[in-house]
Amino acid sequence: MLTGEYLALDNALVLTLPTQYGQDLSVEKSTGSGNIKWISYTNEQQVWFEGDFRIHDGAINSISNTNDEIAYNLVCIFKAASALAPNKLSKQFDYKVTTILEFPQNWGLGSSSTLINNMAQWFSIDPFKLHFSVFNGSGYDIAAAKNNLPVTYLINNKKPLVEIVNFDPAYKEQLFFVHLNQKQSSYNEIKRYLRYKEVDQIKSAVKKVSTITQQIINAKTLDAFEKLLSKHENILSSVLGVPTIKERLFADYNAGVIKSLGAWGGDFILATGNAKTINYFKEKGYPTILRYTDMIL
Repeated sequence: MLTGEYLALDNALVLTLPTQYGQDLSVEKSTGSGNIKWISYTNEQQVWFEGDFRIHDGAINSISNTNDEIAYNLVCIFKAASALAPNKLSKQFDYKVTTILEFPQNWGLGSSSTLINNMAQWFSIDPFKLHFSVFNGSGYDIAAAKNNLPVTYLINNKKPLVEIVNFDPAYKEQLFFVHLNQKQSSYNEIKRYLRYKEVDQIKSAVKKVSTITQQIINAKTLDAFEKLLSKHENILSSVLGVPTIKERLFADYNAGVIKSLGAWGGDFILATGNAKTINYFKEKGYPTILRYTDMIL
């Protein structure tokens, strides 16, 4: 998500970009007795979760697993998917489900959203309906998972509106994604935002950020783009009551501007810059730096 962040929950127009990294899901079906074997692999082919589930009286129960929280979330997803497609799973079959991440787990590029989109394809159901049945996020990442082009995303009357847009900045060689060496919990940060937000301030911020989103799509120069990023960052800083990431960690960065992405405080940030940018962040202790063209489809 390039613009909007938390304000997507309050109907702001946001710009979201599809990444080159996703998650594969495959299902092997065989005659059996209602068992589901789930194995998840990292991008380095290491097993990071394994679980056994069983179809029982229309429900999915966890029999054994290597992580209770993940198993619980999978049960919730299976329950919601089965409610939308009641006849998809049968006790007359066994299922082996394998997922493979294409990016390191701590990158925060949407392991949950890509899973939801893949599960929806398996069950032949609407991924947005599945998402809203399980998670508290805006659903923008489902739009990104479904599309291979930049899109704007807006929740209107509780319905997601997705529109493909032409965003291919001429200055993309001067854009960098920098990982902050930690993963932020979107679920927990969204809960905090919903708990403490001020309604009047949010309404004003939504209007301003929606306008900035449109302006960013049409920004022809890096200078115009940077000014919009700075304005956006200051608006969200005021709404959230926290300093910008540049103020907090990179006050001496003078090669461009820096913008938080997603849940503030973790995952990736966007930096505009030049040939010195990569060395600057590496010297600061942030070695994972991807050029725009290496991250975005």
